Amino acid sequence: MPEAPLQFALSPYITVKGADDAIAFYKRAFHAEEQFRLQDPETGRIGHSEIRVGGNTIMISDEYPDFGALSPDSLGGSPVKLHLYVEDADEVFARALEAGATELRPMKDEFYGDRTGTVMDPFGHTWMVASRMEEVSPEEMQKRWQQMMGD
Repeated sequence: MPEAPLQFALSPYITVKGADDAIAFYKRAFHAEEQFRLQDPETGRIGHSEIRVGGNTIMISDEYPDFGALSPDSLGGSPVKLHLYVEDADEVFARALEAGATELRPMKDEFYGDRTGTVMDPFGHTWMVASRMEEVSPEEMQKRWQQMMGD
């Protein structure tokens, strides 16, 4: 029997306080589709769940400190940002705010060709929501960045 081809994917695995509420938020804000969840029958905590946003899987769990699974709340924030490319960044950004996200950076056209804005979800994770507006070469990005920085 031939072996199944190996599939490669990079999927963020985020931990939150209140995974059930987080999944509901991601459904409202980003039209996520829940694939499944494994729920602890004694505590109700979600030990593992998977949602799809666009064609991408995001794995989510409640906190399990004994396994090192801590949320941004418990850690005092997270240095990791989630970058979400969509067709209409303005619409998704507005929907995320309406669903309960906090605006960190307003939507704007950036020198590197994207229209982007940044929100923090109610669970401490930062999302950069963007649409590609213009294809810009790395050389042109560098030139624009230097001009913007005053060089």
